[in-house]
Amino acid sequence: MADVQFNLTGLDAVTARLRALPVELRGKAGRSALGRAAALVRRAAKANALGVDDPSTGRRIADNVVQRFRSRHFKQTGDLMISVGVGTERGRIPKGNPDTGPKGNTPHWHLVELGTERMRAEPFLRPALEANIDAATATFGRELDKSIDRIMSKLK
Repeated sequence: MADVQFNLTGLDAVTARLRALPVELRGKAGRSALGRAAALVRRAAKANALGVDDPSTGRRIADNVVQRFRSRHFKQTGDLMISVGVGTERGRIPKGNPDTGPKGNTPHWHLVELGTERMRAEPFLRPALEANIDAATATFGRELDKSIDRIMSKLK
């Protein structure tokens, strides 16, 4: 999958305030702000997935779009990471790929996103990020500033 990374600029005042906080509180403020920013992308991905879902089946990819905090990455590197993607059941795909109704497993989502040699790609995750990167960045900065204000007021 595509790994999207970018650098934030213009948040010097916020990062200086963040560094003034104790280490335990920094992670809490950052995780909360990052979660709010990821929620924008998740909502857009759900809306995009509704456009590519097959209405003749009971399952919808949009029902399985989730955001997850990557705790293993945080434990290994100390960096916060939240991913937005499609949650599916692990294991083999049952024979015949039975339709299990609403909120049913959608193991075919990546075939829709990336396409195959016989089917054109209908991306819904990548455009959700591309269309909301500025809004997500602004939300992250705003929410991080609010979180820091709340924490600072409690410390005083």
